[in-house]
Amino acid sequence: MNLFLLRHGKADWPHWSGPDDERPLTEEGVQEMRLVAAALKRLKVAPDVILSSPLPRALRTAEIAAHELGVAVRQERELEPGFNRRKCDALLAAHAGKDVMLVGHEPDFSSLVHSFTGGRVKLSKAATASIEIADDSAEARLLWLFPAKALVRLSR
Repeated sequence: MNLFLLRHGKADWPHWSGPDDERPLTEEGVQEMRLVAAALKRLKVAPDVILSSPLPRALRTAEIAAHELGVAVRQERELEPGFNRRKCDALLAAHAGKDVMLVGHEPDFSSLVHSFTGGRVKLSKAATASIEIADDSAEARLLWLFPAKALVRLSR
C-alpha cells in the first residue's frame, strides 16, 4: 500500500483572533494548494481515498487535492492534532489494500514518517510525502518527500 501524507497549506493569519482550530487557509494557501494538487496529479499520485482532519485549513486542503485527483474526501476526527502511529494503524486497517492520502498537521506527520521509516523529516506547509508500506505493516520506506516549492515548480 502507498500512504501519502499531505500537510495542510498556509493558514498564517497575522491578526487572527479566533480559536486556532478554526483558522482557514489564506488566499495564498489556496492558490499554492491548487498548484500542489496539479503537481500531484502530474506525478500520478492516485489514492483510493483521502482522509482529512476536520479542521478548516486541513479540510480545504483535502478538498482542493480531491478535486484535482478525482477522489472523495472523508473527514476523520482522528486526524486532528495529536494524530499518532496507533491512530494511523487503525485508519489504515479500515482501508486495507487501498492507497490512502491523509491530510493533517505537524508535528504529527513528521513523527509518523519517523515511526514508519526511522527517517527524521519536517513537513513544511503543503508538503507531501509518499511511504510504501508492506502488506503486514512490518516494513515501510519513504519513497519521496516534496516541499510545496518543488511541487509548485512541477505543476508548471
